[in-house]
Amino acid sequence: MRHIEGMRFVGETDEHSIILESAYLGEQKGPAPMEALLMSLGGCTGMDVVAILRKMRDEPKKFEIEIEGETAQEHPKVYTKVHLKYIFWGVEYEKAKKAVELSQNRYCPVSATLKRGGTEVTYEIIIKD
Repeated sequence: MRHIEGMRFVGETDEHSIILESAYLGEQKGPAPMEALLMSLGGCTGMDVVAILRKMRDEPKKFEIEIEGETAQEHPKVYTKVHLKYIFWGVEYEKAKKAVELSQNRYCPVSATLKRGGTEVTYEIIIKD
């Protein structure tokens, strides 16, 4: 992580970078760290689900995850609850359910990290036409 200015930082890996920033001082060009954590959760479990569905030979026409998190009132204001809505188009419910369960209970390390830290992680599955 490298400080750029104000509350803006850039994190870099060998091939990628991300800007993290707080709106504390005004303009925000990237997600806040806690927002990035939820985005990481969505990306992690989403990639699992797509990979599992492909192995089942059932790929969604469209797939989205909506994520909401509740934080503690006191500092350090950790996530106490996170709820994910997995929304699928063109996938059988039972296959979607199996893929989500495998991701949440076996494969997604971001979800496992949150759960082991005491966060209640819940989810629902919605199938649309």
